[in-house]
Amino acid sequence: MAEDDPIAYPTLEPADVAVLDEIGTRRTVAAGEYLFRDGDPIYDFFVIVSAAVEILLRADDGERTIARHGPGRFLGELSLLTGQRAFLAARVVEPGEVIVVPAAALRRLLATNARLGDTILSAFIARRSRLLTGAATAIRLVGSRFSPETLRLREFLARNRIPHEWIEAESDAEAVALIFRDFDVAPADLPVVVAAGEVLRRPTTGDLAAYLGLTLENIPERCFDLVVVGGGPAGLAAAVYGASEGLTTLLLERIAVGGQAGTSSRIENYLGFPTGISGTDLTMRALVQAEKFGAHTTSPCTATELGEQGGHLVVHLSDGTDVAARAAIVATGARYRRLEVARLEEFEGNGVYYAATDIEARLCAGSPVVVVGGGNSAGQAGVFLSERGCQVTFVIRSNDIGRDMSRYLVDRVIADPRIRVRTSSHLSGLEGEESLAAVRIAGPEGDELLPCVALFSFIGADPASEWLSGCARLDDGGFVLTDRGIAAEQLDPQWEALGRQPLPFETSRPGLFAVGDVRSGSMKRVAAAVGEGSASVRSVHEYLAFSH
Repeated sequence: MAEDDPIAYPTLEPADVAVLDEIGTRRTVAAGEYLFRDGDPIYDFFVIVSAAVEILLRADDGERTIARHGPGRFLGELSLLTGQRAFLAARVVEPGEVIVVPAAALRRLLATNARLGDTILSAFIARRSRLLTGAATAIRLVGSRFSPETLRLREFLARNRIPHEWIEAESDAEAVALIFRDFDVAPADLPVVVAAGEVLRRPTTGDLAAYLGLTLENIPERCFDLVVVGGGPAGLAAAVYGASEGLTTLLLERIAVGGQAGTSSRIENYLGFPTGISGTDLTMRALVQAEKFGAHTTSPCTATELGEQGGHLVVHLSDGTDVAARAAIVATGARYRRLEVARLEEFEGNGVYYAATDIEARLCAGSPVVVVGGGNSAGQAGVFLSERGCQVTFVIRSNDIGRDMSRYLVDRVIADPRIRVRTSSHLSGLEGEESLAAVRIAGPEGDELLPCVALFSFIGADPASEWLSGCARLDDGGFVLTDRGIAAEQLDPQWEALGRQPLPFETSRPGLFAVGDVRSGSMKRVAAAVGEGSASVRSVHEYLAFSH
């Protein structure tokens, strides 16, 4: 890691050090002392006054120095805000003094001191970006490329931007043998996660999240002003605005923050980004904003039911936990529909995918793939895979690719020599043994057996509203009705007692709001979802004022 990068490794001015001195505690440190170690569940923010500290990465042959900090430098990266375990260790190599600032005090500083906060936050973001490539061995995932469980863990780590290295069991026999020997792991234990000397055997994404510190266990509160269920663009925007306007805010996400937008390789029609922005980058920026203002986030975390107790909404979670809210925003979006074709479940995660991210692109780079669907998600996926050298075949039931896809994507698809489009066609079968090898396509051109290594399915989505347990009125498609979309006869008698109509984005249950793709009549675009999420917080404030 280059230490001359002024963004990742700034040297603070004496006046900035003085500000941090006021909110922290000075401490004398000795050579050889560890300020924190990799795997520590919590650690503090350190500012170096007169010592020297090396940042160490655990490696096969011991510890490797990746940075050295002297007076005026500070330690830490995004895990200080997210509550994740430390990925690296910090060891004093020259004695002196440091300022110790607790994480809670650091968060208050980031929200109140814009100039100094921006310097620290920019450094944290830059350091995490460097860690994603320069500190991959901080966490090792060992598993088979044919294992759906391994793919789920890879997606979770990648989408949460956790530094990690994937060791493919089929192709890296030497590395696998070393891990089997050093950590007493057997083939039956795969997939395995090795982090800070600890081994997680066949973990679920929930097990891995709990180890990393991303679950509710790390959040002592169980009652919030605002609980946002769903971490896509709408939910992230609601969390940013809720926390920045003083509401104690919790964001719950079922899989990984970012939602479907987080899996997009490039969003080109989002305001302010003329050259496009990846869903991962947009998600990371929004998540850092939310945490900067004090929002709590947790994933994977599935809401299974909504109830009411003592005037509060209560969100029941799949792990048995209950979270109470004075107000709640539903931003659970929609889930891609599954193809009605034989053997689908057999190949899901092993040739059949519902997102085209870097992970899937590496699995099928340079090979033929099939994309089913004609919307923007399908178009973005097809163009992205083509850029990775894949021969892409679109299969669309409509006779016009431009019916549901934005014009700029249609033009790009048609102009790409690596992309072929089959309209008025549908998928009729899947072929393969250990993994997907071919698909059968039926259409006006006749039936075709098309060899491919991957099938990407984007055939529409159903609203994720089943967990609302009847607390909100739905339209015929299962999408949540809000404000003017709710007929007078659909409102419960309590509304007459309240003496008002539902606020913008408010559902048929007072204090429960819905935004983004799950809302009936929404635009189903990233920018629109962000707008709805941010605007809904004003209605939350009005509701909380009414409730008093």
